[in-house]
Amino acid sequence: MGEVWDFEFLSRIADSCLSFLSEFVDDWLANDMRVSIFKILLSWLIFSLIAIHFAWKVYGNTVNDMYYRQGAGQNGGTPDTAPHLSGWESKAGDTGKIHRE
Repeated sequence: MGEVWDFEFLSRIADSCLSFLSEFVDDWLANDMRVSIFKILLSWLIFSLIAIHFAWKVYGNTVNDMYYRQGAGQNGGTPDTAPHLSGWESKAGDTGKIHRE
């Protein structure tokens, strides 16, 4: 009983996809204004993605190196504390906050 339902379900999905594709092809071949706009926007999207792909291949390492900080410290090359400040919350004689359980 389950096999019949599975076959019917798959048959409905295949019919839906086939009808959608046939309507899409009919609309694609029609010389309609909305189809023309769709073709223009689709070609612009594909062109933009290809241009981004090639630009990333050429300049990707440069961009990555600009934002990758090398060295030790809090955020790569930045020091843990500012050299001209003694500390944010430290007062004379205060010890730093320590986590205790």
